[in-house]
Amino acid sequence: MVKFSKELEAQLIPEWKDAFLDYWQLKKHIKKIKLARKFKHSDSDFGRSIFDPIRRLAGRISGAATPHKLSENNQVRSKIGEDEEEIDETEHAQLFSEEYEVKLFFEILDDELKKVNEFYSEKEREFLERGELLNKQLEILLNLKRVLSHRRHWKTPPPDSPSWRRSSDFSECGSPTTEETTDDVIAALEKNGVKFDYSSKPKKGMKPKITMRLDIPATTPARTIAAVTSMLREDSGNHPKKGGGECINRSKIQSADKMIRGAFVELYRGLGLLKTYSSLNMVAFTKILKKFDKVSNQHASADYLKRVKRSDFISSDKVVRLMDEVESLFTEHYTNNDRKKAMKFLRPLHHKDSHVVTFFVGLFTGSFVTLFCVYAILAHISGMFSPATQTAYMETVYPIFSMFALLSLHLFMYGCNLLMWKNSRINYNFIFEFQPSNALKYRDAFLICTSLMTAVVAALVLHLVLLSTGFFPHEVDFIPGVLLLCGLLLLICPLNVFYRPTRYCFLRVIRNIICSPFYKVLLVDFFMADQLTSQIPLLRHMEAASCYLVAGGFKTHRYETCKSGKMYRELAYVISFAPYYWRAMQCARRWFDESNPDHLANLGKYVSAMVAAGVRLTYARQPSKLWLFAVLVTSVVASVYQMYWDFVKDWGLLNRKSKNPWLRDHLVLKNTTIYYVSIALNFVLRILWVEAVIKFNAGALEMHMLDFFLASMEVIRRGHWNYYRLENEHLHNADKFRAVKTVPLPFKDMDSD
Repeated sequence: MVKFSKELEAQLIPEWKDAFLDYWQLKKHIKKIKLARKFKHSDSDFGRSIFDPIRRLAGRISGAATPHKLSENNQVRSKIGEDEEEIDETEHAQLFSEEYEVKLFFEILDDELKKVNEFYSEKEREFLERGELLNKQLEILLNLKRVLSHRRHWKTPPPDSPSWRRSSDFSECGSPTTEETTDDVIAALEKNGVKFDYSSKPKKGMKPKITMRLDIPATTPARTIAAVTSMLREDSGNHPKKGGGECINRSKIQSADKMIRGAFVELYRGLGLLKTYSSLNMVAFTKILKKFDKVSNQHASADYLKRVKRSDFISSDKVVRLMDEVESLFTEHYTNNDRKKAMKFLRPLHHKDSHVVTFFVGLFTGSFVTLFCVYAILAHISGMFSPATQTAYMETVYPIFSMFALLSLHLFMYGCNLLMWKNSRINYNFIFEFQPSNALKYRDAFLICTSLMTAVVAALVLHLVLLSTGFFPHEVDFIPGVLLLCGLLLLICPLNVFYRPTRYCFLRVIRNIICSPFYKVLLVDFFMADQLTSQIPLLRHMEAASCYLVAGGFKTHRYETCKSGKMYRELAYVISFAPYYWRAMQCARRWFDESNPDHLANLGKYVSAMVAAGVRLTYARQPSKLWLFAVLVTSVVASVYQMYWDFVKDWGLLNRKSKNPWLRDHLVLKNTTIYYVSIALNFVLRILWVEAVIKFNAGALEMHMLDFFLASMEVIRRGHWNYYRLENEHLHNADKFRAVKTVPLPFKDMDSD
């Protein structure tokens, strides 16, 4: 049977953990009560000893408890020994008094009840206010929809006449309505800042223009360009907007509708979390009081539980009523009264881990190991890596297969990240804004990794077997190209197979990265862009593979065709710069949206990395003392910049005033040594660029292996970095008790203006 403490740890909301009843502290205090009772009974059973005065004197000198009770007293309150003055015999006995410990237990319990109640009341008030605001937003939205759907029936009046408001065709259901109802709808819209006017002299068939202040985020390139253009126009004083509003059209109404729908979903989710918070705390109070009764042989739980049940977090039904109201509104307005469909939005199902996935992970892992051993044996027997054949083989096959190997390694590291985040209770789905119903789990990541590597090694074995049986190289070198083509087709496959939601989410994020800064930057966007900065070797391999395929390198088997071209060499700079450029543009966009100067400082970090990468690439082609000096200067500056940002900004460490020396106050992992080792490991892996300075005198095969090893080390460093980056983000959310996303609302509250 699972202990309740472990069950509570698994079910509580991670971001609200500090607001829950501190069950573990109270449990420890009950143990102290048990020890106090044992101490009391031991004195009454055995009486006093002639050595008691000596033991008390020794206890005063050493600050320790009496020898025959050392094991019990080590767990008693640390008050002993903390006071500078000597503790007299009366006070020493009081520390082991059962009455004193019981009194202290109920004082702590009262404080915990107050904490839980205050947090619940605060969140309840916050959600109720949010619900009222959403109701108002929905009312404005519905009225605007009615106006737009019936605007074609409006007649053109004199510009100074209000009679254009009245039309017998205006109603929600299409039937005639009274002039008073029409006036009420338009008056309500005007109260919330909607303006109806003619921008010029009335003409035949002219409709009144509808304008309003909107707050729709610039999430797409078109909106971003429009927002920047509008800002520049207003700053220059040319053609300022009259009345400070935007013209309302169907496109903006659809965007506002989507925002309000998302806000309702998040509100319902927050209410569900608060309901869970209430029920878990009630169970925790019940369990701890029953445990207290059992240890103390008292019956205080019944009276105290009555007091708990009278508290707001149990007695209030406002959350339940608001949940019912949200369900009703959402079902009516967003799913055409289809409650089952509405519940799919409001309560998405959480798929449990499947043992079938685990089976296939093991199957593909075994297949991969077996095939790799077969490949190593065949390569040795056929002499494929001999000096006569290794150059042609490595230049043709190495780019594509190493590309898949680096991708598989990154997926494996991501699977390890998911596993560690899950075990550490880091809510990565909330941080990345993933849907729990289709989010990738660690077993899924391992399955993709192992199946991909199994396919890659199987293709390697097939390619090597065909070469060994007498086929010409140009007849079998199509296999790497076929493997690459199959991977691309699977990535864009529209069929709902092989994790389609994850594949399409990946493509959407890549689109947002490439089109930076025109898309609004979310955490998952810049997190993925950071992954790309660690996969520049993979992108270079993609360049080589694409060149071979497009230029017919596999057919002619002239592997020097691409590398000798000027465009290929110049494109290497573009590929080396691209991930850093995209990340820098994301920083610029975040600074534009948030006006936080830290984003400009972060932009400088990626610019320095871009310069260092370009200088190292130039030095590799034109080795000289001048370029060597430039490599040392730019790489040292970029590395120091990057390591400072890793440790201080991304991980939140190196805080001199922290209670954990040079770390931070709050740590997810209990063993602080892990953090110090991680800092040292990240430092070492950050300076692997020194390999570019040290020229190794090795053959082509050894250099390829060295390059692959260094690229793998960077992928491992990035996977190691990922855990602490999300840990720091999770702790920021927990500090602010942020367990629900705040969705911006489209219509600004004009009453407050």
